[in-house]
Amino acid sequence: MSGKGSTSSRIWPVEFGLTRALNIDIKAINDLFAKIDVIEIYMDQEHFKSLDHLFLPHLEVPLDCVDGDRDRYHIEGLMESPSVDDDGDCFSPLLLNATSVNIEVYYNKAVNYTLMVTFVSFLQVLLLIRQMEHGNTQSGAAKVSILMIGQQAIMDSYLCLLHLTAGILVESLFNAFATAAFFKFVVFSIFEMRYLLAIWKASRPMNNGEGWETMRRELSVLYSRFYGILLGGILVMYEFHNFLRPILLLMYSFWIPQIITNVVRDSRKPLHPHYILGMTVTRLAIPLYVFGCPNNFMRIEPDKNWCICLAVFMGLQASILLLQHYLGSRWFIPRQILPEKYSYYRRFDQNAHHATDCVICMTAIDLTQRSNDCMVTPCDHFFHSGCLQRWMDIKMECPTCRRSLPPA
Repeated sequence: MSGKGSTSSRIWPVEFGLTRALNIDIKAINDLFAKIDVIEIYMDQEHFKSLDHLFLPHLEVPLDCVDGDRDRYHIEGLMESPSVDDDGDCFSPLLLNATSVNIEVYYNKAVNYTLMVTFVSFLQVLLLIRQMEHGNTQSGAAKVSILMIGQQAIMDSYLCLLHLTAGILVESLFNAFATAAFFKFVVFSIFEMRYLLAIWKASRPMNNGEGWETMRRELSVLYSRFYGILLGGILVMYEFHNFLRPILLLMYSFWIPQIITNVVRDSRKPLHPHYILGMTVTRLAIPLYVFGCPNNFMRIEPDKNWCICLAVFMGLQASILLLQHYLGSRWFIPRQILPEKYSYYRRFDQNAHHATDCVICMTAIDLTQRSNDCMVTPCDHFFHSGCLQRWMDIKMECPTCRRSLPPA
């Protein structure tokens, strides 16, 4: 097609590799493109409004809007060409698919989405602060699964990159998307990575002769694994983009490592209930908007069945974690297959000589009456129940001899 104002376009057989065997009427094709040029001239000369009745079956632009409002609409898709022009000349029949997009409304939807992402990120920061306060001791941090926090950090880094890329591609929405990307960057780079390092330090064995070089080498391995998984995940999603929904289900299984860690270590209340519920709800906000909202700005067809599956899957994980918090880490495992667990309220020989003072609170322990007020460690040291439980929330070692203690 020629530029605006031209009256015809010519297609030569040499340019398209046509041969005489194809028996194509080149003149008819040239006439067809000439008619298209005429349509273009008419639309450029603001004859578009006079042709509304011919586009009505396929076009969604409101016919009662003023000429200035039409500039806000972007036309794309199928339209049917007019049969004649103003001079009565016939047009070749054309069928074009057309839909209308109100650019102003489209931008408003995108801005509202970025506001939602910013608000969700702010809530996630508050939830992370609450969780770090809940497990601010070495023993509390060691109970948290490093895979669970690392998986969430990778998800937030992906969202940061996606929003930053969207802001670069759409210049008019750069400020909105850059703000959302910044908050996601704060979530994963400051809070989640800091918590990740705290969990790593709490769970790794301490060696007295260990130097700074060894620690730095192990830290570099940790960061290399994190960013290697980050880049590898991008390649996997690009290669298997047709399986995006199953990949998202796999990414949103981040509570499963914590459930397994609770069972294996028999951890007591590693996560705050507010953190479990809050993270479950806020993590669902973006995928439910993208795949569940019929008027999302990305114009993705809603998939209600997948959204229901994702919500049920996340709700099931959160329910198991909450039941582990209140009923015990191994509540759903039959007692017959559980390993034997040490009892801090075991029987002991009262005739033997035992220290009768609790070294934690420095008060006497009454050993004459057997009750739940006294706990005995595997190394035969006695403590008040409340004192030893608070101690084990900080360190899992005997206050007297520094021997490692089993889970309570």
